[in-house]
Amino acid sequence: MNYSKKIAHIVGARPQFVKMAMIYKLCQQKLNQIIIHTGQHFDENMSDVFFKDLNLPQPEYNLNIHSLHRLDMLSKMQDSISSVLKIENPDILIVYGDTNSTLAGARVASRLNIKIVHIEAGLRSFNLNMPEELNRIETDQLSDILFCPTLTAVENLRKEKLYNKKIINCGDVMFDAIKKYNENIITDSDFNYILCTIHRQENTDSIDNLRAIFNGLNIIHSSIMPVLMPIHPRCKKAIEKAKITPFFDVIEPIGYLKMIEKLSNSKLVITDSGGLQKEAFFLQKPCLTIRDETEWIELLDVGVNELCVPILDDIVAKTSIMLNKKINFNHSFYGDGFAAKKIVQELLSI
Repeated sequence: MNYSKKIAHIVGARPQFVKMAMIYKLCQQKLNQIIIHTGQHFDENMSDVFFKDLNLPQPEYNLNIHSLHRLDMLSKMQDSISSVLKIENPDILIVYGDTNSTLAGARVASRLNIKIVHIEAGLRSFNLNMPEELNRIETDQLSDILFCPTLTAVENLRKEKLYNKKIINCGDVMFDAIKKYNENIITDSDFNYILCTIHRQENTDSIDNLRAIFNGLNIIHSSIMPVLMPIHPRCKKAIEKAKITPFFDVIEPIGYLKMIEKLSNSKLVITDSGGLQKEAFFLQKPCLTIRDETEWIELLDVGVNELCVPILDDIVAKTSIMLNKKINFNHSFYGDGFAAKKIVQELLSI
């Protein structure tokens, strides 16, 4: 269809596909859209299955850029994205979250004077050793319109004095997605397991951290509750290299709908993922986050999420605590479930 305004979506990782799906579908009868998939998540179960699950068209462009050092990946992505944007000449580029794909897209669009919209802006872990934190900060500096999922994110941007930007607290698009897709998920109260995901660089690239995490999970599996891990390719490669053997159930990566089903039927989440922390909260599951900090600090404040350093004894002890803790999930941090609608209304007004 030929509409007067063209927007381009840059995506490359699991949470971005979900957020984009919510925006894309609301824009289908209103805007000309193209999808640029950087290829950052290239495994079929980390990429293709999400497009099928979410009923999205195949991307117009798949750049197939992955498995590189951050700086090399950014450089290659920027070159390829630049070529695409010069051909397509979109009015607006939408970037999502905090991946290398996000920053690469923002850098190129800024140089080409294309208006940049950042969805999930303003998040801060305040750990500059995290690539994701560097990506967030620079993307927010480059973007024209910043859609924030929480009031905390808005305050972070105000503290950074980004007064020349349009800052909008729209709520969290992932909350929209859970409301939409969870209706068809089958839940079973007889399930009794802990759902675990590990993929962050600080955990997979440190043999000491990785051994502590997997030794802890092995103990939890044998003495507390069964553990189920859909394994990220980075984590799989790391444990094979370190000759670490998991004695719990490890399965291949799964799509969004299957992941929500597994989450819905779990008793606890152990993760280092940012997105899964929120999804656990949305589905009223306690969460143990194996990181030194999190960008979702409101979940820590009310006790639905707990940080845990990658030390075996801490992991085992805090797992028991979270399984037995009385938790109040009755909090509204992430909007009303209509974040995508608010974003699209703004896009149409540009």
